[in-house]
Amino acid sequence: MLNGHDARSAGWQTLPEWPLTLDLAALAEKGWQPTPFRQFILKIHSRCDLACSYCYMYEMADQSWRSRPMRMAPDVVDAVAARIAEHVRAHDLPSVEVILHGGEPLLVRPEEIDKLVDTVRGAAGTDVLFTVQTNGTRLDRTYLELFERHQVGVGVSLDGSEQDHDRNRRTADGRGSHHKVAAGLRLLAEPPFQHLFRGLLCTIDLRNDPLETYQALLAFGPPAVDLLLPHGTWSDPPPGLDGGDPATPYADWLIAIFDQWYSAPAQPARVRLFDEIIYLLIGGSSVSEQIGLSPAAMVVIETDGEIEQSDFLKSAYPGAPSTGFHVLRDSFDDVLRLPSIAARQIGWSALSDTCKACAVGRVCGGGQYAHRYRPGSGFLNPSVYCADLLRLITHIKNTIQRDYHALQKDHR
Repeated sequence: MLNGHDARSAGWQTLPEWPLTLDLAALAEKGWQPTPFRQFILKIHSRCDLACSYCYMYEMADQSWRSRPMRMAPDVVDAVAARIAEHVRAHDLPSVEVILHGGEPLLVRPEEIDKLVDTVRGAAGTDVLFTVQTNGTRLDRTYLELFERHQVGVGVSLDGSEQDHDRNRRTADGRGSHHKVAAGLRLLAEPPFQHLFRGLLCTIDLRNDPLETYQALLAFGPPAVDLLLPHGTWSDPPPGLDGGDPATPYADWLIAIFDQWYSAPAQPARVRLFDEIIYLLIGGSSVSEQIGLSPAAMVVIETDGEIEQSDFLKSAYPGAPSTGFHVLRDSFDDVLRLPSIAARQIGWSALSDTCKACAVGRVCGGGQYAHRYRPGSGFLNPSVYCADLLRLITHIKNTIQRDYHALQKDHR
């Protein structure tokens, strides 16, 4: 079975890139066992009503969306539900999370989403927490009443003020989307629905002022904010980085927000990246793939039923998320036995020598897995954001230590 980088072109490479060289038998002999999937991302629609300039799905290396059906068909939904139930039974999982994703999931009619949620919950045999991640342009009362009925959490993408948001998040014909997203968020803030609000996703644009962006996000009263580094690799660096420049523009941008967030008398919203770093610095574990060494326990099911790794990998090269498996014929346990999946579950053992020698290596964890890709060595590299992550984590560590020492001095 072809999988990963060895299948991305007709010509085979002399040496396969890591992690295809990962020895699973050796890992098993040392006691390693795969972590069951607990988060299932369902790509229920493969198209979008926006044409965001930085989108990893439509604008980056992997263009497989072009050949996929627009909607997830009923037989695929049934198979997904059965496979989730099978995985739950095999691993005695007390709960799982299902994220409705796309493209734009709200291009699927409410009645279809209603049936999908009932189908998965009816089959699962355990508690199923549903969340929908939407661009917010179609978030109206009809959808919100549906989500309220099924207790589906709602996450929305917003990049700041109208000017900043519309810089990248526009329709194919160039019209801005902020006004529609804002209208949806105002509805979501109403008492019947506000408890469904899970937070805002904001992709960092260095051209936008960080504090103005932060305040524009807080204006909608989110319980949490995710500040996302735009996807990039060593072969295709993100805006503002060239892979060799020691400058840290993303750390500088984030530190401006961190200092205001940290010093506030009462934090109006959780900023997940900052929370994760602080928790890791005091010995905790991460709960996302952005940072840290916790095993990845998520899997993606495309509209046609193909099972894929994290869709962020679409930024690396064509076919990077592929597993070669399909819900109509393969179990999720089959997928767990792939080297490419194991690589995102073995923590410290998946880090490059550079990361292992780094003072913040166990906190950073090599950064987001997709951001480590370099042709030739695969994913066994530091993040393309290595310098930024080192500066950000060091700044947060120094800030916490300063306050701890001040507290100790006050108690003497």
